[in-house]
Amino acid sequence: MDEDTRYEAVRSRDARFDGEFFFAVRTTGIYCRPSCPAVTPRRHNVRFFQTAAAAQGSGFRACRRCRPDAAPGSADWNVRADVVGRAMRLIGDGVVDREGVAGLATRLGYSARQVQRQLTAELGAGPVALARAQRAHTARVLVQTTDLPITEIAFASGFASVRQFNDTVREVYASTPTELRAAAPDGGRAGRRVAAPSAGIPLRLAHRGPYRSGAVFDQLAEQAVTGVEEVSGERRRRTYRRTLRLPHGTGIVAVDERPGTARSASGAHPGGWLDARLHLTDPRDLTTAVGRLRRLFDLDADPYAVDERLGADERLAPLVAERPGLRSPGAADAEELAVRALVGKTEAERLVRRYGKALDAPSGSLTHLFPEPAVLAEAEPHGTLGALTAALADGTVRLDPGADRDDAEAALLALPGMDPGTVAVVRTRALGDPDVAPPGLDVPDSWRPWRSYALQHLRAAGELD
Repeated sequence: MDEDTRYEAVRSRDARFDGEFFFAVRTTGIYCRPSCPAVTPRRHNVRFFQTAAAAQGSGFRACRRCRPDAAPGSADWNVRADVVGRAMRLIGDGVVDREGVAGLATRLGYSARQVQRQLTAELGAGPVALARAQRAHTARVLVQTTDLPITEIAFASGFASVRQFNDTVREVYASTPTELRAAAPDGGRAGRRVAAPSAGIPLRLAHRGPYRSGAVFDQLAEQAVTGVEEVSGERRRRTYRRTLRLPHGTGIVAVDERPGTARSASGAHPGGWLDARLHLTDPRDLTTAVGRLRRLFDLDADPYAVDERLGADERLAPLVAERPGLRSPGAADAEELAVRALVGKTEAERLVRRYGKALDAPSGSLTHLFPEPAVLAEAEPHGTLGALTAALADGTVRLDPGADRDDAEAALLALPGMDPGTVAVVRTRALGDPDVAPPGLDVPDSWRPWRSYALQHLRAAGELD
């Protein structure tokens, strides 16, 4: 998009572009999402930025009305396989906070200087600034939804010191942490009541455009592994819960099904959110847990782009019209998904019972974490399962958010006994590739780059298993 087109999106308050770009107003020093309800500024006072971090780096603070830091992420990062897309997925998973820029660069196979240069050239911000913007958002969520002391929030958000935390919050939100807490509903009291230990940290996981939550929950319910996952409740009001192994501890997450948002008078979908609750043994895992949920529920997708391309196909047009906003679910744990894709649900449940780590405090039917690859590789070293888990454990096969998808596929296919159909599932879900065509299916190139979504439509219509 050129800047004039972006300005038209701002002038029409088009929510389709929330998270795809940000605009800032020179006269106010504030940056916003395109759908901000404030009075549209004059064109000559507007600057555009690819990321919130770039706007912050230029001295602009976040709008208090539209909360641009809470916008859905750009769909580009899930689609793109280049170093910038891979870097953004890793930053979203908290790699810079845990391993620094050097760790990010090592995972990408580039020098730290090359990564810095490429991100700055394209996005207007380097990895440190991008991670800082993410930390600021995490801090605001914790300040406004929990009773955690401010000092604990500083370190839980990934900041190196309380002073750095205070300075960043003041710069990004033009408020102190205490003022942010007071600005929450009812002076912060209502939001923090629901954030009591028994309820977890409440979140709204935003998405753009229509979202067919029923189809996603159907798939999760069908494939749920007992002990690790459960789906409960009546249709349209179901809750998905699962355990998570996270970098600093463990977590239990719950996400509620939400009926589709109605169209506005103009015929557009304003977007919406899924309500979630996170129980974390270590608050430092909040950013990572949220990122994994967003990948699992495919919340950063661009349904407008997907539906426009697939809706132009004669075979798919009626399916897209019936299910606008259909998503292609990813995975909360990529290595777990790879094992499950290989062995199937029944065998996965056996592995959980025999080798999964029991939770210190079970939560209903959630009793275990899925066994780690290293544990499985040692316990059952033979056959394709042993080869896969050994390769995952020693890094021969990498499925983290920044993994090169082609390299991962080649490494998987090199394992003895690994079939291309299983690899296609892993590439689609564990690696979040939106454009996968399983072997043996006649999938036209006209469906690209959204073949994974096309197959979801065929499955939903009963045309595929």
